[in-house]
Amino acid sequence: MTRVAPAISARALTRTYGSGAHAYAALRGVSLDIDAGERVAIVGRSGSGKSTLMHLLALLDTPDAGSLRIAGDEVGAMRPAQVNALRNRHFGFVFQQFFLNARQSVLDNVQLPLVIGRVRPSERRERAMAALEAVGLAEKHRNRASDLSGGQKQRVVIARALVNDPAIIFADEPTGNLDTQTGERIEDLLFELNRSTGITLVTVTHDLGFAERFDRRIHLRDGEIVDQPTGATGATGAAGASDALVGAEPGSRAA
Repeated sequence: MTRVAPAISARALTRTYGSGAHAYAALRGVSLDIDAGERVAIVGRSGSGKSTLMHLLALLDTPDAGSLRIAGDEVGAMRPAQVNALRNRHFGFVFQQFFLNARQSVLDNVQLPLVIGRVRPSERRERAMAALEAVGLAEKHRNRASDLSGGQKQRVVIARALVNDPAIIFADEPTGNLDTQTGERIEDLLFELNRSTGITLVTVTHDLGFAERFDRRIHLRDGEIVDQPTGATGATGAAGASDALVGAEPGSRAA
């Protein structure tokens, strides 16, 4: 039986910032697979490289070395315009800072990826309203983003992440700016979307309670994946899989 390509497959990714005496190795030869529909939390202390790893996986940054495949396609072989199109079409993003235009309406904020993708206006509105309906905010579509509570803003961000029907959602500390009760609601919403749509969920978090709810946790320390499991490098499966940690390729610097 032919094996389906992982949603994300990374091999020996490295990323260094600065140069000479000021060089800082944020990632040191990280390798991992994430399967379609899987829920993965990237955890570690501040400075461990977790945000750098997510930025590389999400095509928001470029590794110095190593290879990255998205659904089997080698990113390194793509032209910049192809990478941008893949990122806009294939990924949704949820960040703790929201990155909403406060003066624009909720609907306009959610439509932004479709504007970038040059989707016609009537379809943009229809898809944006459907995404807002999915997060329970359709009645707020005319409100300005500045008029919303923190939890409502994060739901708008999730709707914006969903509007392109992405295969993968990347979430960077999605509950970091929210109170505990609101944060739990946002967590529940992300997991429900994963269950109902099969979307792959990759999240960076320092909240160990939140991380415990994921299928798998990738622990980083000093730019390396630690606690390598027995067996081959790669994901342990989709939702409901065991909690084994992903390890690095043989010969890498992972402990």
